[in-house]
Amino acid sequence: MPKLIVATGNPGKLHEMQAYLTDPAWELTLKPEALDIEETGTTFIENAELKASQVAKALGHWSIADDSGLEVTALNGAPGLFSARYGATDHDRIARLLRELGDNPNRSAQFVCAIALARPDGTIVLQTQGICPGEILTAPSGSGGFGYDPIFYVPEQGMTYAEMSPDIKHKISHRGRAFAKLLPQLKTLEF
Repeated sequence: MPKLIVATGNPGKLHEMQAYLTDPAWELTLKPEALDIEETGTTFIENAELKASQVAKALGHWSIADDSGLEVTALNGAPGLFSARYGATDHDRIARLLRELGDNPNRSAQFVCAIALARPDGTIVLQTQGICPGEILTAPSGSGGFGYDPIFYVPEQGMTYAEMSPDIKHKISHRGRAFAKLLPQLKTLEF
């Protein structure tokens, strides 16, 4: 079973990636907490590639990274690359976003997920991006998921990410759409 370092300290992302990376069966491990990678890219894909490459080189193992975030149209794409740093906690981030959006009638938004896979020498061999369009609610709804899930409403499903079963979210989320593109390519690689 090949070892794959997930270049994140977020257990929620590790859990979601484990649901996608089942064939071939990978031994997924979080990167060590002490290994801090500064996200200096200007796009989600640049940050994913940077994290995957640096973790792979530092640890000498295959590495996968994602960089994802929420882009709100009325906020000129914010929080975007700074989604995780928009507040100290999920509650703070949601409160700030709702406060800044206020009663703006334009509630359109999208979640973006970029994924990159690096060889042990840091070479990026695969990268892709998935997008899930939606809307921002005026108040949280649902108790599942993490991050902005309670306020991100997906019209095609008629519910927020936080109201979806893990199976539905797995299929239609930004991460699910990115993995749907990545997995067929992943099967062509030799490890």
